Amino acid sequence: MTDTATGTTPTDPWADIRPYRDDEVAAVLANLASNRELLDALTRYRLPRLSRTLPWLARTLASYVIRRETRDVASVHDFQMRVAHYMARMIRTSTDDFSVEGLERLNPDTAYLFIGNHRDISLDPAFVNYALHQAGRDTVRIAIGDNLLKKPYVTDLMRLNKSFIVPRALRGKRAMLAAYQNLSSYIRHSITADNHSIWMAQREGRAKDGIDRTDTAIIKMLTMARRQEDRTAPIGDAIAELRMVPVSISYEYDPCDLQKARELHAIHTHGRYEKSEYEDIQSIVAGITGHKGRVELRFGEPLGTGFDTPEAVAAEIDRQVIGGYHLFPSHYLALEALGDAPELLDMSEVSDVDRARFQARLNEVPAELRNWWLAQYANPVRNKAALLENSDKPSAR
Repeated sequence: MTDTATGTTPTDPWADIRPYRDDEVAAVLANLASNRELLDALTRYRLPRLSRTLPWLARTLASYVIRRETRDVASVHDFQMRVAHYMARMIRTSTDDFSVEGLERLNPDTAYLFIGNHRDISLDPAFVNYALHQAGRDTVRIAIGDNLLKKPYVTDLMRLNKSFIVPRALRGKRAMLAAYQNLSSYIRHSITADNHSIWMAQREGRAKDGIDRTDTAIIKMLTMARRQEDRTAPIGDAIAELRMVPVSISYEYDPCDLQKARELHAIHTHGRYEKSEYEDIQSIVAGITGHKGRVELRFGEPLGTGFDTPEAVAAEIDRQVIGGYHLFPSHYLALEALGDAPELLDMSEVSDVDRARFQARLNEVPAELRNWWLAQYANPVRNKAALLENSDKPSAR
Protein backbone atom coordinates (compact mmCIF):
# COMPACT_ATOMS: atom_id res chain seq x y z
CA MET A 1 0.00 0.00 0.00
CA THR A 2 1.24 3.49 -0.88
CA ASP A 3 0.74 6.52 1.37
CA THR A 4 -0.84 8.96 -1.08
CA ALA A 5 0.29 11.97 0.96
CA THR A 6 3.99 11.11 0.84
CA GLY A 7 4.47 8.43 -1.80
CA THR A 8 6.10 6.11 0.75
CA THR A 9 5.56 2.36 0.80
CA PRO A 10 6.51 -0.35 3.32
CA THR A 11 9.45 -1.27 1.07
CA ASP A 12 10.43 2.37 0.47
CA PRO A 13 9.61 4.23 3.71
CA TRP A 14 11.80 7.22 2.85
CA ALA A 15 10.63 7.77 -0.74
CA ASP A 16 9.67 11.38 -0.04
CA ILE A 17 13.04 12.42 1.41
CA ARG A 18 15.75 10.10 0.06
CA PRO A 19 18.05 10.75 -2.93
CA TYR A 20 16.96 9.43 -6.30
CA ARG A 21 17.86 5.88 -7.31
CA ASP A 22 19.50 4.89 -10.59
CA ASP A 23 16.20 3.66 -12.03
CA GLU A 24 14.69 7.13 -11.51
CA VAL A 25 17.45 9.18 -13.15
CA ALA A 26 16.27 9.08 -16.79
CA ALA A 27 12.75 10.30 -16.03
CA VAL A 28 14.01 13.08 -13.73
CA LEU A 29 16.47 14.34 -16.36
CA ALA A 30 13.75 14.31 -19.02
CA ASN A 31 11.52 16.39 -16.77
CA LEU A 32 14.33 18.85 -16.05
CA ALA A 33 15.02 19.36 -19.75
CA SER A 34 11.43 20.53 -20.23
CA ASN A 35 10.94 22.36 -16.93
CA ARG A 36 10.01 25.92 -17.86
CA GLU A 37 11.09 27.45 -14.53
CA LEU A 38 14.55 25.87 -14.78
CA LEU A 39 14.92 26.89 -18.41
CA ASP A 40 13.90 30.47 -17.62
CA ALA A 41 16.33 30.59 -14.67
CA LEU A 42 19.20 29.32 -16.82
CA THR A 43 18.50 31.70 -19.69
CA ARG A 44 18.17 34.73 -17.40
CA TYR A 45 21.65 33.91 -16.09
CA ARG A 46 23.43 32.75 -19.28
CA LEU A 47 21.41 34.36 -22.11
CA PRO A 48 19.91 37.49 -20.54
CA ARG A 49 19.38 39.47 -23.76
CA LEU A 50 17.88 36.56 -25.72
CA SER A 51 15.67 35.59 -22.76
CA ARG A 52 14.11 39.06 -22.88
CA THR A 53 13.68 39.36 -26.65
CA LEU A 54 13.00 35.76 -27.73
CA PRO A 55 12.28 33.75 -24.57
CA TRP A 56 10.96 30.72 -26.48
CA LEU A 57 14.22 30.46 -28.44
CA ALA A 58 16.30 30.89 -25.28
CA ARG A 59 14.36 28.08 -23.59
CA THR A 60 14.80 25.85 -26.63
CA LEU A 61 18.56 26.38 -26.57
CA ALA A 62 18.74 25.75 -22.82
CA SER A 63 16.74 22.53 -23.17
CA TYR A 64 19.07 21.36 -25.95
CA VAL A 65 22.12 22.02 -23.79
CA ILE A 66 20.66 20.07 -20.85
CA ARG A 67 19.87 17.09 -23.08
CA ARG A 68 23.32 17.23 -24.68
CA GLU A 69 25.15 17.45 -21.34
CA THR A 70 23.19 14.56 -19.84
CA ARG A 71 22.82 12.27 -22.85
CA ASP A 72 25.20 9.67 -21.40
CA VAL A 73 23.95 10.01 -17.81
CA ALA A 74 22.15 6.79 -16.85
CA SER A 75 22.87 6.62 -13.11
CA VAL A 76 23.48 8.76 -10.04
CA HIS A 77 27.19 7.97 -10.37
CA ASP A 78 27.18 9.23 -13.96
CA PHE A 79 25.50 12.44 -12.82
CA GLN A 80 28.04 12.94 -10.05
CA MET A 81 30.92 12.41 -12.45
CA ARG A 82 29.55 15.35 -14.46
CA VAL A 83 29.43 17.35 -11.23
CA ALA A 84 33.03 16.30 -10.45
CA HIS A 85 34.15 17.69 -13.82
CA TYR A 86 32.64 21.08 -13.06
CA MET A 87 33.91 20.92 -9.47
CA ALA A 88 37.47 20.43 -10.69
CA ARG A 89 37.12 23.42 -12.99
CA MET A 90 35.67 25.52 -10.16
CA ILE A 91 38.62 24.65 -7.92
CA ARG A 92 41.08 25.63 -10.68
CA THR A 93 39.40 28.96 -11.41
CA SER A 94 38.16 30.17 -8.01
CA THR A 95 40.63 28.85 -5.42
CA ASP A 96 44.35 29.33 -4.91
CA ASP A 97 44.71 25.95 -3.21
CA PHE A 98 42.54 23.12 -1.89
CA SER A 99 44.08 20.86 0.76
CA VAL A 100 42.72 17.89 2.70
CA GLU A 101 43.90 16.48 6.05
CA GLY A 102 42.81 13.55 8.18
CA LEU A 103 41.01 11.47 5.57
CA GLU A 104 43.82 8.92 5.52
CA ARG A 105 42.99 8.01 9.14
CA LEU A 106 39.46 6.87 8.21
CA ASN A 107 38.68 3.38 6.89
CA PRO A 108 37.82 3.65 3.16
CA ASP A 109 35.31 0.78 3.46
CA THR A 110 33.42 2.19 6.44
CA ALA A 111 30.48 4.59 6.34
CA TYR A 112 30.68 7.70 8.53
CA LEU A 113 28.35 10.49 9.51
CA PHE A 114 30.40 13.58 8.67
CA ILE A 115 29.14 16.57 10.65
CA GLY A 116 30.78 19.89 9.91
CA ASN A 117 30.72 23.62 10.19
CA HIS A 118 28.58 25.36 7.62
CA ARG A 119 29.72 28.38 5.60
CA ASP A 120 28.46 27.77 2.05
CA ILE A 121 25.08 26.32 1.00
CA SER A 122 26.39 23.94 -1.65
CA LEU A 123 30.20 23.98 -1.49
CA ASP A 124 30.75 22.61 2.03
CA PRO A 125 29.48 19.12 1.14
CA ALA A 126 30.77 19.50 -2.43
CA PHE A 127 34.34 19.87 -1.16
CA VAL A 128 33.83 16.82 1.09
CA ASN A 129 32.57 14.85 -1.91
CA TYR A 130 35.45 15.99 -4.09
CA ALA A 131 37.99 14.97 -1.44
CA LEU A 132 36.38 11.54 -1.17
CA HIS A 133 36.24 11.17 -4.96
CA GLN A 134 39.90 12.12 -5.33
CA ALA A 135 40.79 9.50 -2.73
CA GLY A 136 38.84 6.82 -4.63
CA ARG A 137 36.05 6.63 -2.04
CA ASP A 138 32.29 6.76 -2.42
CA THR A 139 30.58 10.13 -2.06
CA VAL A 140 28.18 11.06 0.72
CA ARG A 141 24.44 11.50 0.97
CA ILE A 142 23.86 15.16 1.76
CA ALA A 143 21.35 16.60 4.24
CA ILE A 144 19.61 19.67 2.81
CA GLY A 145 16.85 21.73 4.41
CA ASP A 146 13.51 21.92 2.63
CA ASN A 147 13.65 25.72 2.98
CA LEU A 148 16.13 25.65 0.09
CA LEU A 149 13.86 23.51 -2.06
CA LYS A 150 11.10 25.97 -2.94
CA LYS A 151 11.29 25.07 -6.63
CA PRO A 152 10.64 21.49 -7.83
CA TYR A 153 13.58 21.65 -10.24
CA VAL A 154 15.93 22.53 -7.36
CA THR A 155 14.65 19.51 -5.43
CA ASP A 156 15.25 17.28 -8.45
CA LEU A 157 18.79 18.55 -8.99
CA MET A 158 19.69 18.12 -5.33
CA ARG A 159 18.22 14.62 -5.09
CA LEU A 160 20.08 13.60 -8.26
CA ASN A 161 23.25 14.64 -6.42
CA LYS A 162 22.48 12.30 -3.49
CA SER A 163 20.80 14.88 -1.27
CA PHE A 164 18.06 13.93 1.17
CA ILE A 165 15.51 16.33 2.59
CA VAL A 166 15.51 17.71 6.15
CA PRO A 167 12.05 19.04 7.08
CA ARG A 168 11.96 22.57 8.44
CA ALA A 169 8.72 24.01 7.12
CA LEU A 170 6.26 21.67 8.87
CA ARG A 171 3.87 23.11 11.43
CA GLY A 172 2.86 21.46 14.66
CA LYS A 173 4.90 19.51 17.20
CA ARG A 174 3.38 16.16 16.25
CA ALA A 175 4.18 16.57 12.55
CA MET A 176 7.73 17.70 13.27
CA LEU A 177 8.31 14.84 15.71
CA ALA A 178 7.16 12.27 13.15
CA ALA A 179 9.29 13.86 10.44
CA TYR A 180 12.40 13.89 12.64
CA GLN A 181 11.86 10.28 13.68
CA ASN A 182 11.65 9.34 10.00
CA LEU A 183 14.76 11.38 9.20
CA SER A 184 16.70 9.84 12.10
CA SER A 185 15.66 6.38 10.92
CA TYR A 186 16.86 7.13 7.38
CA ILE A 187 20.26 8.40 8.54
CA ARG A 188 20.77 5.43 10.84
CA HIS A 189 19.77 3.01 8.07
CA SER A 190 22.18 4.69 5.64
CA ILE A 191 25.12 4.29 8.04
CA THR A 192 24.41 0.91 9.64
CA ALA A 193 22.56 -0.99 6.90
CA ASP A 194 23.55 0.60 3.58
CA ASN A 195 27.11 1.41 4.76
CA HIS A 196 26.72 4.73 2.94
CA SER A 197 28.22 7.90 4.42
CA ILE A 198 26.23 11.02 5.29
CA TRP A 199 27.17 14.71 5.43
CA MET A 200 25.23 17.20 7.49
CA ALA A 201 25.84 20.61 9.01
CA GLN A 202 26.31 21.02 12.76
CA ARG A 203 23.49 23.58 12.86
CA GLU A 204 20.60 24.85 10.78
CA GLY A 205 21.72 27.57 8.38
CA ARG A 206 25.16 28.96 7.65
CA ALA A 207 27.31 30.43 10.42
CA LYS A 208 27.10 33.93 8.98
CA ASP A 209 29.01 35.47 11.90
CA GLY A 210 31.88 32.99 11.71
CA ILE A 211 30.94 31.36 15.03
CA ASP A 212 30.74 27.57 14.66
CA ARG A 213 28.52 25.90 17.27
CA THR A 214 26.69 22.56 17.22
CA ASP A 215 22.95 22.63 17.81
CA THR A 216 22.06 20.00 20.44
CA ALA A 217 18.66 19.55 18.76
CA ILE A 218 20.49 17.92 15.84
CA ILE A 219 22.22 15.48 18.21
CA LYS A 220 18.87 14.58 19.78
CA MET A 221 17.38 13.98 16.33
CA LEU A 222 20.28 11.73 15.30
CA THR A 223 19.80 9.47 18.35
CA MET A 224 16.00 9.20 18.05
CA ALA A 225 15.96 6.06 15.88
CA ARG A 226 18.23 4.00 18.16
CA ARG A 227 16.48 5.16 21.31
CA GLN A 228 13.07 4.51 19.80
CA GLU A 229 14.19 0.95 19.17
CA ASP A 230 15.73 0.62 22.65
CA ARG A 231 14.72 3.24 25.19
CA THR A 232 17.38 2.00 27.62
CA ALA A 233 20.23 2.48 25.12
CA PRO A 234 22.82 4.97 26.41
CA ILE A 235 23.25 8.05 24.22
CA GLY A 236 26.91 7.12 23.79
CA ASP A 237 25.93 3.86 22.09
CA ALA A 238 23.56 5.70 19.77
CA ILE A 239 26.35 8.10 18.82
CA ALA A 240 29.03 5.42 18.39
CA GLU A 241 26.99 3.32 15.96
CA LEU A 242 26.63 6.36 13.67
CA ARG A 243 30.44 6.69 13.50
CA MET A 244 30.18 10.47 13.70
CA VAL A 245 33.23 12.38 12.38
CA PRO A 246 33.53 16.16 12.88
CA VAL A 247 34.74 18.02 9.78
CA SER A 248 36.23 21.52 9.57
CA ILE A 249 36.13 23.53 6.36
CA SER A 250 38.08 26.78 6.24
CA TYR A 251 37.82 29.40 3.50
CA GLU A 252 40.39 32.16 3.20
CA TYR A 253 37.68 34.31 1.65
CA ASP A 254 33.92 33.83 1.54
CA PRO A 255 32.34 34.94 -1.76
CA CYS A 256 29.10 35.61 0.16
CA ASP A 257 30.73 37.66 2.95
CA LEU A 258 29.18 40.96 1.88
CA GLN A 259 25.69 39.51 1.62
CA LYS A 260 26.10 37.91 5.06
CA ALA A 261 27.26 41.24 6.51
CA ARG A 262 24.21 42.93 4.99
CA GLU A 263 21.91 40.36 6.58
CA LEU A 264 23.55 40.64 10.01
CA HIS A 265 23.38 44.44 9.86
CA ALA A 266 19.69 44.36 8.92
CA ILE A 267 18.83 42.02 11.79
CA HIS A 268 20.78 44.17 14.25
CA THR A 269 19.31 47.43 12.95
CA HIS A 270 15.74 46.48 12.07
CA GLY A 271 15.27 43.22 13.96
CA ARG A 272 14.65 41.16 10.83
CA TYR A 273 15.89 40.41 7.34
CA GLU A 274 13.70 39.55 4.38
CA LYS A 275 15.25 37.32 1.72
CA SER A 276 14.44 37.93 -1.92
CA GLU A 277 12.78 35.14 -3.89
CA TYR A 278 15.95 33.86 -5.56
CA GLU A 279 18.47 34.87 -2.88
CA ASP A 280 19.45 31.32 -1.89
CA ILE A 281 20.03 30.42 -5.55
CA GLN A 282 22.07 33.61 -5.98
CA SER A 283 24.13 32.65 -2.91
CA ILE A 284 24.80 29.22 -4.40
CA VAL A 285 25.97 30.76 -7.68
CA ALA A 286 28.11 33.36 -5.87
CA GLY A 287 29.70 30.67 -3.71
CA ILE A 288 30.60 28.56 -6.73
CA THR A 289 31.90 31.35 -8.97
CA GLY A 290 33.40 33.75 -6.42
CA HIS A 291 37.09 33.79 -5.45
CA LYS A 292 37.78 31.80 -2.28
CA GLY A 293 41.54 32.03 -1.94
CA ARG A 294 42.80 28.95 -0.11
CA VAL A 295 40.42 26.27 1.17
CA GLU A 296 41.30 23.60 3.72
CA LEU A 297 39.22 20.56 4.66
CA ARG A 298 40.11 18.63 7.81
CA PHE A 299 38.51 15.36 8.92
CA GLY A 300 38.47 14.67 12.67
CA GLU A 301 38.27 11.49 14.73
CA PRO A 302 35.15 9.30 15.08
CA LEU A 303 33.19 9.83 18.27
CA GLY A 304 33.02 6.88 20.66
CA THR A 305 30.63 5.80 23.39
CA GLY A 306 31.84 8.09 26.18
CA PHE A 307 28.96 10.57 26.15
CA ASP A 308 26.08 10.91 28.59
CA THR A 309 24.22 13.91 27.15
CA PRO A 310 23.58 15.63 23.80
CA GLU A 311 25.42 18.65 25.24
CA ALA A 312 28.56 16.57 25.76
CA VAL A 313 28.39 15.32 22.16
CA ALA A 314 27.94 18.86 20.85
CA ALA A 315 30.89 20.05 22.94
CA GLU A 316 33.17 17.41 21.44
CA ILE A 317 32.07 18.23 17.90
CA ASP A 318 32.76 21.91 18.61
CA ARG A 319 36.18 21.03 20.05
CA GLN A 320 37.18 19.13 16.93
CA VAL A 321 35.62 21.56 14.43
CA ILE A 322 37.19 24.65 16.00
CA GLY A 323 40.46 22.83 16.70
CA GLY A 324 40.64 21.77 13.05
CA TYR A 325 39.74 25.16 11.64
CA HIS A 326 42.64 26.71 9.74
CA LEU A 327 43.32 30.40 10.33
CA PHE A 328 44.43 32.23 7.19
CA PRO A 329 45.98 35.74 7.00
CA SER A 330 42.48 37.12 6.28
CA HIS A 331 41.36 36.08 9.75
CA TYR A 332 44.22 37.85 11.53
CA LEU A 333 43.99 40.93 9.32
CA ALA A 334 40.29 41.25 10.16
CA LEU A 335 41.02 41.01 13.88
CA GLU A 336 43.77 43.60 13.48
CA ALA A 337 41.37 45.94 11.67
CA LEU A 338 38.85 45.66 14.49
CA GLY A 339 41.59 46.41 16.99
CA ASP A 340 39.95 44.78 20.00
CA ALA A 341 42.17 41.73 20.74
CA PRO A 342 45.78 42.51 19.80
CA GLU A 343 47.07 39.72 22.06
CA LEU A 344 45.55 37.14 19.70
CA LEU A 345 47.30 38.38 16.57
CA ASP A 346 49.83 36.19 14.80
CA MET A 347 51.11 38.07 11.77
CA SER A 348 54.10 35.79 11.14
CA GLU A 349 52.62 34.39 7.90
CA VAL A 350 50.94 37.58 6.70
CA SER A 351 52.69 38.90 3.58
CA ASP A 352 52.42 42.26 1.86
CA VAL A 353 50.43 40.51 -0.87
CA ASP A 354 48.01 39.15 1.72
CA ARG A 355 47.56 42.59 3.24
CA ALA A 356 47.00 44.27 -0.12
CA ARG A 357 44.44 41.66 -1.20
CA PHE A 358 42.60 41.96 2.11
CA GLN A 359 42.54 45.75 1.97
CA ALA A 360 41.25 45.71 -1.60
CA ARG A 361 38.29 43.55 -0.53
CA LEU A 362 37.66 45.66 2.56
CA ASN A 363 37.62 48.85 0.47
CA GLU A 364 34.61 47.46 -1.42
CA VAL A 365 32.56 47.05 1.75
CA PRO A 366 30.21 49.95 2.64
CA ALA A 367 31.20 51.69 5.87
CA GLU A 368 28.07 50.66 7.78
CA LEU A 369 28.75 46.97 7.02
CA ARG A 370 32.46 46.86 7.74
CA ASN A 371 32.33 45.69 11.36
CA TRP A 372 29.92 42.91 10.42
CA TRP A 373 32.13 41.92 7.49
CA LEU A 374 35.27 41.92 9.62
CA ALA A 375 33.66 39.94 12.43
CA GLN A 376 33.05 36.98 10.11
CA TYR A 377 36.80 36.59 9.69
CA ALA A 378 37.87 37.66 13.18
CA ASN A 379 35.54 35.40 15.17
CA PRO A 380 37.32 32.13 14.25
CA VAL A 381 40.51 33.57 15.82
CA ARG A 382 38.60 34.33 19.01
CA ASN A 383 36.97 30.89 18.98
CA LYS A 384 40.30 29.16 18.56
CA ALA A 385 41.80 31.14 21.43
CA ALA A 386 38.89 30.26 23.72
CA LEU A 387 39.31 26.59 22.83
CA LEU A 388 43.00 26.71 23.75
CA GLU A 389 42.19 28.39 27.07
CA ASN A 390 39.87 25.49 27.94
CA SER A 391 42.06 22.74 26.50
CA ASP A 392 43.00 21.46 29.97
CA LYS A 393 39.40 20.36 30.57
CA PRO A 394 38.74 16.66 29.84
CA SER A 395 36.42 15.73 26.99
CA ALA A 396 34.75 12.42 26.19
CA ARG A 397 35.77 10.43 23.14
